[in-house]
Amino acid sequence: MSPTLPPADVDPRSGYCAATRTYHSLRAPRPLPPPALPLSFPDFAFSLLPTPLPYSHPALLDSSTGEVVLFPEFLSRVRALGAVLRSQLGVSRGDVAFVLVSPSLHVPVLYYALMSVGAVVSPANPALTAGEISHLVALSNPALAFAVSSTAAKLPLGLCTVLLDSPTFLSYLQELGDVSATETVVICQSDPAAILYSSGTTGRAKAVLLTHRNIMASTTMAAAAKMAAVVLLTVPMFHVYGFVFSLRAALAAQTLVLHTARRFDARAVLASVGRFQVTHIALAPPSMLAIVRAAEEDESATAGMATLQAVNCGGASIAPDLIRRFLHKFPGVCLSQGYGLTETSGFCRAVGFEESERIGSVGRLSWGAEAKIVDPTTMAALPPGVPGELLVRGPFVMKGYLGDKESTSAILDPEGWLRTGDVCSIDKDGFLFVFDRLKELIKYKGYQVAPAELEHLLQTHPDIVEAAVVPFPDDQAGELPLAFVVRRAGSNLNVEQIKGFVAKQVVHYKRIHHVLFVNTIPKNAGAITVRLSSRQCLSCHGFTTMTA
Repeated sequence: MSPTLPPADVDPRSGYCAATRTYHSLRAPRPLPPPALPLSFPDFAFSLLPTPLPYSHPALLDSSTGEVVLFPEFLSRVRALGAVLRSQLGVSRGDVAFVLVSPSLHVPVLYYALMSVGAVVSPANPALTAGEISHLVALSNPALAFAVSSTAAKLPLGLCTVLLDSPTFLSYLQELGDVSATETVVICQSDPAAILYSSGTTGRAKAVLLTHRNIMASTTMAAAAKMAAVVLLTVPMFHVYGFVFSLRAALAAQTLVLHTARRFDARAVLASVGRFQVTHIALAPPSMLAIVRAAEEDESATAGMATLQAVNCGGASIAPDLIRRFLHKFPGVCLSQGYGLTETSGFCRAVGFEESERIGSVGRLSWGAEAKIVDPTTMAALPPGVPGELLVRGPFVMKGYLGDKESTSAILDPEGWLRTGDVCSIDKDGFLFVFDRLKELIKYKGYQVAPAELEHLLQTHPDIVEAAVVPFPDDQAGELPLAFVVRRAGSNLNVEQIKGFVAKQVVHYKRIHHVLFVNTIPKNAGAITVRLSSRQCLSCHGFTTMTA
């Protein structure tokens, strides 16, 4: 359901309407086509491109090889592949295409081509095991799959599979057949366009169904961006963050530079900025921490970065100390934080230097968004400044969970309000603050402790590389904060020093009670720390009893 027009009594500073206790976006609207108009996302995106097509900068660029795809070639590949999908591979409107590939210049072309013929794109993490992939395939029931040589063996037997690194696929991109085959498909904006998989941090992954209109709404903000922007994408294209960025660059006639290396290399990313005259970088908080540390350790690492204008960071909250360190090492670069879910994509972000300087906030509501802060138990709307569960509504909200009406109705009500499960507040200026996941709060003697707050604090210690905080059962307190800590190489930091470091900076009920030193902190596909239960964590690291 699309949001209603803001009432006349909306506060012009915060967007809050006291009568309905609802926040409304105050950003300039971005026009979407009438909902009843048959239109696919690719046709919508291509209609926004300038005429003639830009020849002065590429559509796609591989940061590892330097390979380039110009805009005319990008459109020609999309149309050629779309024709092959219908005429040779028998893909029909509504067919699901499971995509299990590593990042490459072929991926955005594939996404656009599939959606242009009415197929449903369903990308997944290529690092998943065969068992995990089997679960996702069972959820989405694909008609065919696209993989590469290194991932194809993980797919179930009998599923028709096309290899992107094969000569056959390359020939599809040059096909000179009847491209009019794609023009006969009538696609509605309400048709499914993509199935993305939720991170599954609170259970097994769910299949999130997004429509063509959902994707139009999520990407349209880029249409107002400056021409000739060069965006370096370092986040996975199967994750909602990277998925949307991989689509929106073409819509805004921007150059999308793909970080195709297997591992994130902060120095290589910084070098790519100068090499390709990058203006914007899209990354996750752990990657942001890596580039800040690289810049702190070597002043020359930031040489030749005069073109960099902004860094977009999303997927998880950013520690305030890390933001300050970033702004110190990259003066003049705008840090644009964003917030969203797989079920919504990004619906809140900081725009410009003024908003990015509001440290601790993820920005203001994007155009078309409405929000409420409610008591998670009674669902009563709360006044400004009071933390509670965030509810959102707008054209970006998913259609539902595929094949799971019960889970859909639990998170999405008939009026279009989606429960985010996040504890948030919105201040008098309309800035959104995200504190933690509702289900991950630690309950200490009736107090609620946000793990993310303690994790951010721990990561300000010079000898701590990473940290994750989880609840540990306690007969008297209910739950105690337990920290898993990765120490810097060569550090002799001990448990008591960590406890004391935290205790000096927090109220008594937020103190760390147990510490375990580990080599790594588990993360999901979006580079977000996965907080398993404390018993699971202890078991994973070989502990049967608490000794720390």
